[in-house]
Amino acid sequence: MKYLSAIQKRQLLGIQVMSLLLILFSYVFYFNSKQMEDITFGFVIDQEWQLINEWVIASKSGSGLFLLLALIGVALAYLQFRSGRQIVIGSFIFGFGIIMAFLCWTASGKFVPFTGILQGAIMFSVPLIFGSLSGLLCERSGVINIAIEGQLLFAACVSAIIASISQNVIIGLIFAPIAGMIVSFLLAFFAIKYQVDQVILGFVLNVLVIGLTGYIYSKLLAPYGDVWNLGPTFEKIPIPFLSKLPIIGPILFNQTIIVYLMYLIVAVIQFAMFKTRWGLRTRAIGELPIAADSVGIDVNRLRYKNVLLAGLVAGIGGSYFTLGAVGSFTKEMTAGAGFIALACLIFGKWTPRGAVTAALFFGFTTSLQGNLSIIGTSIPSEFMLMIPYLATIIAVSGVVGRVRAPAADGIPYSRGNK
Repeated sequence: MKYLSAIQKRQLLGIQVMSLLLILFSYVFYFNSKQMEDITFGFVIDQEWQLINEWVIASKSGSGLFLLLALIGVALAYLQFRSGRQIVIGSFIFGFGIIMAFLCWTASGKFVPFTGILQGAIMFSVPLIFGSLSGLLCERSGVINIAIEGQLLFAACVSAIIASISQNVIIGLIFAPIAGMIVSFLLAFFAIKYQVDQVILGFVLNVLVIGLTGYIYSKLLAPYGDVWNLGPTFEKIPIPFLSKLPIIGPILFNQTIIVYLMYLIVAVIQFAMFKTRWGLRTRAIGELPIAADSVGIDVNRLRYKNVLLAGLVAGIGGSYFTLGAVGSFTKEMTAGAGFIALACLIFGKWTPRGAVTAALFFGFTTSLQGNLSIIGTSIPSEFMLMIPYLATIIAVSGVVGRVRAPAADGIPYSRGNK
């Protein structure tokens, strides 16, 4: 262990950070805590089968129990580090223990709808998952996609308008990916054909879409909202038997068609990226396009196709803001979800599974913040709003390890140049 690689040094730093945080939180949540009331966790939402209805535990005892779980997570992470493996499992156990200890401390004497928090985590993570997969398809192909925010926002706007005019939610969903592909076409056209700086181009496209949708909202949707901005929304479709399963049933299997499409798209992209010829070629043009070109792969043509496909995926995610939730469009309603999705992609190390995990993590912290604000805690609401972002910063800086983008990401390609 005398000579450590860069990855090992970062993992060791992550373990040290977790250890310091455990000491700090143990003092706050247990040794210095005066919270003695019981906390009640609820595990039933609707009519699902009941494995456990409620769990009542003393606040301080619960904090101590979950801090012990966090300690086990740190110990496991260290053992994984010593054996040369990733410390992901230990880090996950640590994070779960700390979050639950925090819940026991801050919600003393309250009822916490735990299953409801998990259901909310899925709801908040859906557009992030679609957005991060859009970024994945682009950046694995060698094109930086800063325009995820614009793709989500434009799709949300178009899907709301079409659904309102037709009063048909399916038609609105059909036009959403088309809207996302329009933004993607502009990205591909200027980034690939004219080799414009892709980071600047992405920000320009975001500003363009924000301005365009804001103008449409002010001149059309706001004054004539009963015609142009009052569309239907998707109803939840419970899957027989699966939706009745305790805890996971209402969370995963009582959702709208957009969420079920998300399950399918995640599985298809995960499989296709690493198990098919298309996936091999995509990764090749994102890592070493000159080698891909030498074996007959049309690098820029495949990049065009993948960027357009990315827009299609982001467009479906954008429709979730309107067709999957409120049915109407408001200015800048995506609220930076595209940039958060980009952070999820980086946190997930440019893999579908990693990006989904990061999006679910952010969705969980967002749902937790919202529920704690509703039930009322002693923590000021301004600090509660910071929880999702602080949790993401801690996770990225502490345990994600070395992050490396595809080697050719953001580098235009033309034959004869490396």
